[in-house]
Amino acid sequence: MIFGKMNPLRITNYTYTSCLGAGRSANWDALQAGRSGLKPCDFFQISDLDTWIGEVADLDEVVPGRLADFDCRNNRLAWLALQQDGFFSAAEAAIARYGAARVGVFMGTSTSGIHQTELAYFENQDPLPDWYKYGATHNVSSVATFIQQALGTQGPVMAVSTACSSSAKVFASAQRAITAGLCDAAIVGGVDSLCLTTLYGFHALQLVSPKKCQPFDRHRSGISIGEAGGFALLEKGGDSGLYLLGYGESGDAYHMSSPHPEGAGAQLAMGAALRKAGLDTSEIDYINLHGTGTQANDSAEAKAVQQLFGSNTRASSTKGWTGHTLGAAGIVEACIGLEAIVHGHLPQNLHLQEVDEGMTIALLKDPVAQPVTRVLSNSFGFGGSNCSLVLGSL
Repeated sequence: MIFGKMNPLRITNYTYTSCLGAGRSANWDALQAGRSGLKPCDFFQISDLDTWIGEVADLDEVVPGRLADFDCRNNRLAWLALQQDGFFSAAEAAIARYGAARVGVFMGTSTSGIHQTELAYFENQDPLPDWYKYGATHNVSSVATFIQQALGTQGPVMAVSTACSSSAKVFASAQRAITAGLCDAAIVGGVDSLCLTTLYGFHALQLVSPKKCQPFDRHRSGISIGEAGGFALLEKGGDSGLYLLGYGESGDAYHMSSPHPEGAGAQLAMGAALRKAGLDTSEIDYINLHGTGTQANDSAEAKAVQQLFGSNTRASSTKGWTGHTLGAAGIVEACIGLEAIVHGHLPQNLHLQEVDEGMTIALLKDPVAQPVTRVLSNSFGFGGSNCSLVLGSL
């Protein structure tokens, strides 16, 4: 018996919505076509930022009346994502099977509803306008409570905010809760929406690119910020051949915003995920890399992957399609990994033209059609908050 091996959890439904479209089909069609969803930044009539963004369409419709206090861009995105691929119905069916008290909600976010606060401050009132409700919108716990209220669950409710690893870590939190007997099923996911604070903040850090992001390219110049929302339903039973097989978490705490230059924390997270899954590196068919397009991140991740996997396991970053969706990156890229298994198709590292010197991992410049059984999905956040997931078949 392998020390630390976990009992797999079935993934009985999953969905994601990004700038490529709403739901799995719209997103996968774009991935297969090599069509990026990035566009020049015009969010909230911004005209002074030379960068590209991944903006989700159709977020003007307010959330239903019974949930009106939660209305903000972030929760509108959550609501839109929740309606796709029969996920709402699947979640309701799980609640009926197990009982509302036995279904948990675990949501990741980074920016949460910051844009709602920005809109309130733009009104230049003291006190802030009556319509502004911090607790139900901006608060990091807002989206988790919103999903719990929307579906009527009564089990554990948790919001995870660890920057870009947030909605990968919810898988780990849910698995521990189910193993501890706190619930029998879990709705996991993540939502992060565009806001001025993020766009100008990353610009101030000199991390946004004036071009569509080019992860692992020799001439990469930074990230393209996107927004997205996604969900997965985890169960001990159910009718599904897809599983959460393992997870690994680490905190290298090397620097407030930069990863360990040799990828030490990333390697720890990937290694722990493999041990939880009881798998060797040779049993992973594809790695969905964190690959943001910044100099430091891509270099560190490439070193970590090389040290653990060598140069044979095919890998790509999919942020050239969606942009870096921050707190939603974990769930989006987990869903892309699941789609790679379902379709037997490995997406290319979009916009990669010339691999940076010294990066000898098997980066995909072109898509590859092949059977896929298991994938590793990486999500690494500020401060060295790292999480890797192993997804696939038994």
